[in-house]
Amino acid sequence: KKVGVSKSIETKITGESLFNDGVGVVVYIALIGFAVGGGDRGAMDVGLLFIEEVGGGLLLGGLLGYVAYRMLKSIDNYQVEILITLALVTGGYQLASYFHFSGPLAMVVAGLMIGNHGRELAMSETTRHHLDLFWELIDEMLNAVLFLLIGLEIFVLSWNSSALVAGIILIGVVLGSRMVAVSLPVIVLKRSREFSPGIIRILTWGGLRGGISVALALALPKEGIEDGVRQAILMATYIVVIFSIAVQGLTLKPVILRAMGKTAS
Repeated sequence: KKVGVSKSIETKITGESLFNDGVGVVVYIALIGFAVGGGDRGAMDVGLLFIEEVGGGLLLGGLLGYVAYRMLKSIDNYQVEILITLALVTGGYQLASYFHFSGPLAMVVAGLMIGNHGRELAMSETTRHHLDLFWELIDEMLNAVLFLLIGLEIFVLSWNSSALVAGIILIGVVLGSRMVAVSLPVIVLKRSREFSPGIIRILTWGGLRGGISVALALALPKEGIEDGVRQAILMATYIVVIFSIAVQGLTLKPVILRAMGKTAS
């Protein structure tokens, strides 16, 4: 927003970030099940679990988003409409968990439906204003709680040189894997649609790591995973996140401007 990129780039960065988080959580769940289950789970089991989580989450999110959209369109009362979106998030996530679908992906799809078609076709200007204020406040509160927990966790971590070196190496691994993951779909889709100049560079450097990465690391189960391994993963995750926020985040503006052929003011 500060750089003033085109709506196309802004949409790609935001949409990719949402699905990245959702798919990341699904992969995390699958790998945790494989690691903790040990020999009881094979590659086929993990693959089926991944398909179930992703496919079920996408379908359920679309269904819930459509139902919420029809409800929003039938009334014009911003208090009730805010409660509908709140029920969609809390109830929808629990419903996805009950069916062993991906809650994050379901909410991403439902949120995209409400945030696009719902905002334009089912909400008044008054509702949009109050809805934005409500969810911005919720977002700030939850982020504050999360980063408070992140800060408290630092005091109980046992820092060591091996984990520090692993974290530094993983910074390069994360950036390299992200560049590959971003480049492949862009190269394939370039045949049918246009992309802004430097979009691969922007999406690669703009893949910031933050709350979700640390939250998943903190959620590692103590059963089946040695405490030393858990601590090492936590420390490496912290290092990657710190680099992401302090280096990538602070240099993202000049990277975008250079990719767009502009100069920083």
